[in-house]
Amino acid sequence: MTPNGAVAFVCLVIAAALVARDLVGLAVLLAITLIFALGSRRRIWSALAWSAGIVLPLGVFMAIVWIGIVGRAPAEIAANLEGSRAAAAAYVAVICLRLFIIAFAIQAAFLHFAGWTPLRFVGGLTAPAMAKKLLVLTLSLIDSILQAVDRARTALIAAGIVTRKASWRNLRHGWILVQTVWLTVVTIAIGRTRDKWPIEDTLARLDGALATGAARRPGAADFGWLALAVTGAAVAWGLR
Repeated sequence: MTPNGAVAFVCLVIAAALVARDLVGLAVLLAITLIFALGSRRRIWSALAWSAGIVLPLGVFMAIVWIGIVGRAPAEIAANLEGSRAAAAAYVAVICLRLFIIAFAIQAAFLHFAGWTPLRFVGGLTAPAMAKKLLVLTLSLIDSILQAVDRARTALIAAGIVTRKASWRNLRHGWILVQTVWLTVVTIAIGRTRDKWPIEDTLARLDGALATGAARRPGAADFGWLALAVTGAAVAWGLR
């Protein structure tokens, strides 16, 4: 499968997930996404766990609000109906399943290119050279953001503002941690764009690196997966 085919597949699945309005259509999309993930011939448990980890906090929060407190679905409130907690539970399930499918589709695409570097993947995309360079530079800042979080947390722990484990102090000073992380990220980003990248001639090096990874034409595997995604989108649209 080519990077272009993977991006197109994920975009179709995401669009179909946003269109689907009931659990049946979303279940079909989930099955298609599972097939896509299994097609990578790699273990999918990490992708499932990562996606579930994103959805779980939202699911718990929505369950407390809509099922526990409100007891009605938004559509029932808009129609001024008495409603039921079952309808509220169905609403929460649809939202959470939709987000899970979106996250899992992205992770499934990563599984197909687990042996690739980000630079090779971006080089295989059909896109303007400037867009590719911007994408590569943006991806390079992800590690900097993770370093900024670690540095900010370590500094605040050393200063006694936050603690290593969960505590009331962390809750009270959480906004200080957010501000510290943000300032650290900005400082690192400015340092890279103003000093590191010009000294290393990063932009010129990227031109050569991206030129060696010319975009690959879609193959039979791409069209097969895209046909499966289109089928799922059609089913989700028909079940609206």
